[in-house]
Amino acid sequence: MAKNEADSALKIIPLGGLHEIGKNTCVFEYDDEIVLLDAGLAFPTEAMHGVNIVLPDMTYLRENRHKIKGMIVTHGHEDHIGGIAFHLKQFEIPVIYGPRLAMAMLEGKLEEAGVRDRTELRSVLPRDVVRIGKSFFVEYIRNTHSIADSFTVALHTPIGIVIHTGDFKIDHTPVDGERFDLQRLAEHGEKGVLCLLSDSTNSEVPGFTPSERSVYPNLDRVFSQAKGRLFVTTFASSVHRINMILDLAQKHNRTVTVVGRSMLNLIAHARNLGYIKCPDNLLQPLHSVRGLPDEKVLILTTGSQGEPMSAMTRIANKEHPHIKIREGDTVVFSANPIPGNTIAVVNTIDKLMLQGANVVYGRDKGIHVSGHGCQEDQKLMIALTKPKFFVPFHGEHRMLVKHAQTAQSMGIPAENMIIIQNGDIVELTEDSISVSGKVPSGIELVDTTSSGMVSAKVLQERQRMASEGIVTIAAAIDWSGKLLAKPEIHLRGVVTSIERSLLQKWVQQRIEEILSVRWSEFAQPGEGEQPEVDWGGLQGTLERELQRSIRRELQCQPTVTLLMQIPDEPPVKVADGRRRRTRTAAQVAS
Repeated sequence: MAKNEADSALKIIPLGGLHEIGKNTCVFEYDDEIVLLDAGLAFPTEAMHGVNIVLPDMTYLRENRHKIKGMIVTHGHEDHIGGIAFHLKQFEIPVIYGPRLAMAMLEGKLEEAGVRDRTELRSVLPRDVVRIGKSFFVEYIRNTHSIADSFTVALHTPIGIVIHTGDFKIDHTPVDGERFDLQRLAEHGEKGVLCLLSDSTNSEVPGFTPSERSVYPNLDRVFSQAKGRLFVTTFASSVHRINMILDLAQKHNRTVTVVGRSMLNLIAHARNLGYIKCPDNLLQPLHSVRGLPDEKVLILTTGSQGEPMSAMTRIANKEHPHIKIREGDTVVFSANPIPGNTIAVVNTIDKLMLQGANVVYGRDKGIHVSGHGCQEDQKLMIALTKPKFFVPFHGEHRMLVKHAQTAQSMGIPAENMIIIQNGDIVELTEDSISVSGKVPSGIELVDTTSSGMVSAKVLQERQRMASEGIVTIAAAIDWSGKLLAKPEIHLRGVVTSIERSLLQKWVQQRIEEILSVRWSEFAQPGEGEQPEVDWGGLQGTLERELQRSIRRELQCQPTVTLLMQIPDEPPVKVADGRRRRTRTAAQVAS
């Protein structure tokens, strides 16, 4: 590839995934071409009321949509592909390349969102090389992770090769037999890798991450000891783990029923592609296993992270319409809590135990291993690729710092590596690496129930209502700027020692004061006897003034909403001297 001398720097701009876990999204830009690598989501915190999905701020891509030439997908986890359908509603991506399993999962998401026609999906195989634009050749290198069909990518650019590891661990005995292509990494290392962007998730943990296969004997022991019904919950995307669970179900003569939409979808895709293999009669719908003896039943569910609407959480809360925990049931959590989910998981376990279940969980049981490499895995990645420059990726700040220290211990000079944040513009040349600026890098919040974005103002209002409550005031005002009746006041979630009658009297006095002082600002003389009143402006002013006064009086910060009743048109004289009222346009329309 010919290097553009006028613009010889490759820009690397992470929009998500740094100093956090989730919403992994990265931009590679050379000259006037942009290639995206993954576009994930994260899940909301408890303070994000009504928010279902958290996305990175995509302002930079919206403003530069004309430069986008394509996308690289490394694997099918939600924190890497979950945001794509939302982004396609804002800008087109000409082509998306990725593993077969990830593309199958993504196609369903795009169809459901109604954006399938805004991109072209192309599946790739190990060692495939695809061209995107004039400046990028992308090589897919098989790696091992907690989901099948996962890849590291080597980006061949005009200034050199940049390797992005994707999520990885080095598993020498993978369940599906698809081994990490370490040979290809070493070949690139011998030829020369300009920069390595590497997964930092387990950089604080010494040693190697155990093989996925090491979980098998421990699950086998738990299965053999379970006397009643057996429930197993794990990550819906853990194809290798699900494969082992199905294999053990056959061994222990249990029929499997799957509960949870995401797990059902993934198993269907994985079976179609050959990543999950089991007899058809092993998997049965829930109603078909009700007549079986308890010791013959295995219920495979979502909810290993205590997600509020997941199957296992609903079962624990006694809210599932078809499944109730019984004394003697065994529930296996074949997953460790992601940071931030620990309390939700612990609460779910407690509720299951209170209902009589024997719950098997915890790192000491050996029923879960990470999909991310520890320090020795990371060292091996660096040793094989021998990068000139190094950037720790995918992890919280302490993880990035520790990974940089590991890289330095492997001989990479401190001046050849940088720790960056979301939004940083990394400029990479053949001889240097630096941060040259920043792009917008906040978050965008999605309320999927309304298919809309939640603005910062709306979120603040929801937080205030949740923490301080809401005060609703209903007032009727006539054409002379007088109250027609006592205003009604309703408090929801507000703690106060003031009696309601006194508060209502005080609100009435305050409204009358504001009207007497400021009515003339909104009521202007009109034609004849009819004044022209800016009712909308009056309502906004009353609401703001009442909000300030009520917050000062109550010593708290409730949301204050004024419902103002607008009267009919003013009285108009007719020939016989009598007066009549005319209807408003709104009333006529209704």
